[in-house]
This record gives sequence, structure tokens and C-alpha cells, in this order.
Amino acid sequence: MDKLNYAVLEKSGYDGYILKDAPVKVLQFGEGNFLRAFVDYWFDMSNEKAGWNGKVALVQPIAQGLTKLINEQEGLYTLYLRGSENGEKINRKRVISVCDACYNPYEDWEAIKEIAKSADLEYVASNTTEAGIVYDPESTFDQVPPTSFPAKLTVLLYERFKAGQKGIVVLSCELIDNNGKELQKVVNQHIDDWKLGDDFKKWINEENLFCSTLVDRIVPGRIRDPKEVAEIEAENGYSDPLLDVGEVFGVWYIEGPQWLEDKLPFKKSGLNVHVVPEVAPYKKRKVRILNGAHTGFVLGAYLAGEDIVRDCMHDDVIHGFMNKMLYDEVIPVLPLDKADCDAFAAAVTDRFNNPFVDHQLMSISLNSTSKWKARNMPSFLEYIEKFGKLPQALTMSLAAYIAFYSSNIQRLEADGLVCVRPAGNEYKVQDDEWVLEFYYENKDADDAALVKAVLSNEKMWDTDLTKIEGLYDTVLADLTLIRKEGAKAAYASVL
Repeated sequence: MDKLNYAVLEKSGYDGYILKDAPVKVLQFGEGNFLRAFVDYWFDMSNEKAGWNGKVALVQPIAQGLTKLINEQEGLYTLYLRGSENGEKINRKRVISVCDACYNPYEDWEAIKEIAKSADLEYVASNTTEAGIVYDPESTFDQVPPTSFPAKLTVLLYERFKAGQKGIVVLSCELIDNNGKELQKVVNQHIDDWKLGDDFKKWINEENLFCSTLVDRIVPGRIRDPKEVAEIEAENGYSDPLLDVGEVFGVWYIEGPQWLEDKLPFKKSGLNVHVVPEVAPYKKRKVRILNGAHTGFVLGAYLAGEDIVRDCMHDDVIHGFMNKMLYDEVIPVLPLDKADCDAFAAAVTDRFNNPFVDHQLMSISLNSTSKWKARNMPSFLEYIEKFGKLPQALTMSLAAYIAFYSSNIQRLEADGLVCVRPAGNEYKVQDDEWVLEFYYENKDADDAALVKAVLSNEKMWDTDLTKIEGLYDTVLADLTLIRKEGAKAAYASVL
């Protein structure tokens, strides 16, 4: 079957939106599944909805990548957005035509420099992994190209500066705090080290805008089932090795001044992309609600006999427990509009109910000690401070964590702690070595001693939780209920 390109797409009878020719307005570092299902999707939609009339030039960030394949397909690829919206199963197909071409900087560095100097260029977007925004002293100005992403960007912006062009907007999507600010900091460090001059440094910091952003869309990527791939190819009338899959939910928060919202094409397009004064509160919302929901209910749900997140959304007790935790205990302590948080939490149910993703509870359980501390502990402590009492669901969640890590411990292996679920099957707890050793060392302790040892473990929680009034007794009572009547009954007891 013919591989996707413009001629093959036309023969296939595809009748969706396509834009073949437009000026390159975005230089994007990264050509992987996430950026193609997220950033490129938003810009592609803007071409259709707002007449943005722009293209994205992709840069392969490392020596190996997708450049050859992307160029063979003339930048085209098929994107499926799948999931649940308001309880309805969604499977949307769109051929993305916003990508102009892809460049390998280790072969096409001069061509990338020419794009950087173009008057049409308005944005740089990036997702070069968490390790991408780091200062690399081994990267030098005269390397072709410099090794690190920030060093590459510094050279390209210097070329733009020398060409007398206006500054651009940098949209950093790496999964680190203050990603835009951190990138700007490293660029400035290279300017100093390479002695590129005060004028260039002033231009960088006054004429360019480095935006920290928060991205939120789960992107499973390519379809791995050969049978499903064959069915899709037969239906589409072409093969597409670049086919991408993302969840239907997606939101992008971009930190910047108010004028940026009018400059970007997303607001005009009616898309779920927002310019905000700070992204930190929205990151807190995502971590506390979305990630905190996962960590908060899955351990008890697994002990109750569930295996997949979606099935938990169809269980009234487990779903009700999650909702109580989110709406009654997490959202009331968040520094954002309550209605906005409620809407985000409602979307969580749809996201967890995705009919296309079998999200295993055991995969979410990995490293639950540090996850509970980062995702759930802040809500737990802030609730106590604000309301002067223990949050019932979060406290039960802490007891479920202890139950999961200590359910009939069998042995400690190199890759995990082997426990037995009430249903009878063995499962493996995976966490830091010292955490697993702690639970194994306490496997013969009674629950009263175990709860005291866990709550007072300052290495786990950075504080002695037994000092919180009533917590020890409540967690012990909750754990006893889980052991005797089961996790589902324990969850039901707080509803």
C-alpha cells in the first residue's frame, strides 16, 4: 500500500482540512509523538479555524530520528484523538498538514540557520525531554551543530540577531518546573561563556519572550497491534508509519503577558490553549487533581480486586471515593477558581474512563511512596490547616497505601517486594530499595506498630506524622477495616 503523501492523500478521497503551502512560522525542536499530537495539532487547527496560514519546521534534536520518514511523507501524518467526552466514546481522525519539513541538525545545520533568520519566523517550540534544558559546558559556539538544545538555540538566535530580525516567542514544553525561564537562563550562560556581547544579550532578554508552559495530554503514540494497523490502512487507503494517537482531552497553559493571547492564533480558533500570568497554579491543579486522584485511589482499588483504571470509574464505591477526595478535600484548598477546578475534575472521570486505554493499576502503583508525598500530602496537610480536622478520604488513602505495601508480604526480590492480594494472587510492590527494605523489615510487626513506624518515618514524609492530632488512631482504624472487611468496604465507609 502506498505511503502517505499529498498525492496519495488526494487519491484516497480524504475530505478533511489540508493546507499544502504556507510560510514557516514555527521552528520546533522535537519531532516525536507528543509534539505532533499536541503543539502541531493546535497550530494545524489554527490554520483551519483562524486562517493562521503557517507551517512548522521540525528539527530532529538528536542524531537519530524521524527526519527521513517525515520528509518522505511531505510532513503529513494521521492523528487519532481517542477517549471519552461526557461519557461518549470519541475516536476522531485528522490528517495533520501543518508540518513543512524535518531537518537533521547534524546534516542540515545551515538550512536550519536560514529558517532562524527568516522574517516569517515567529515562534520556537520545544520538547527535548527533561534532560534537554541543561547547561552543557562541552557545547561550543563553533560546533556544527552545538551538542545541547540550549546551545543550538543560542547560536540560531545569534544568527537571527545578526540578520537584524525581530525577536520571537519561545514555547518550552519540557516537563520541568519553569521550563521557559530555565531555558532562558542557560541561553544567557552560553552568551556569557562565548562572549557574544552585551547588545545580543539585551536583544535576547528584551526582544524575545521565553514562555514557561504546562502541557496536558496523554499520548500513547503509535498503534502496536498489527491487526488494527491493517484495518486502519484499509480504511484510510494508505499506510502511515507516522500515525499518532493521543487522548481526546488536551490543554496548554502558556505563561506570558496579555498581548501574547492576541498574538497567538489559539484564542481566535476557540482552542483549549490559555495564556496565563503564571502556570504554577495550573501545574498544582494538575498534580493535585489528576495525578493525586490516581495515587489516591488505585492502591485500595487494586486490593479490592480491580486491575484497570477504566473499570474503577464504573464502580460506584471507588468512583465515589475518588470524587469525595477531589471535590470535598483537594479542590477546597487549591488557589484557583472553584468552578474551573470542578470542571477539570469532571474531565478526570472522562480521561480515566478512556475506552481505548487499558491503564493498569499496577503500573500506576510504581513508587507510590514518593508519589503520595508529592501528590497527596500537600492537600492532606493544607486541609488540616484550613479546616482543623482530618480529611476522611485522604486519610483512608494513606491507610490503603500502607495496606498495599504490607499485604501478606512473602519475600523481597531484586525487583520488588512480593505481596499477596486478598483475592489470592501475588503482586510485586516496586519502589525505592530503602522503602521496600523498610516494609520487609516490618513484615512481622502488628498493625499498631507498623502504622506508628510508617507515620513516624521522617525519611518518607520529611516530618513525623504521628504529631498530627488523631492521625495515628484514625489510620490504624482505617487499616484494620481494610484488613477485616476489604478495601471497598473501607472506601464506602467514608462516603
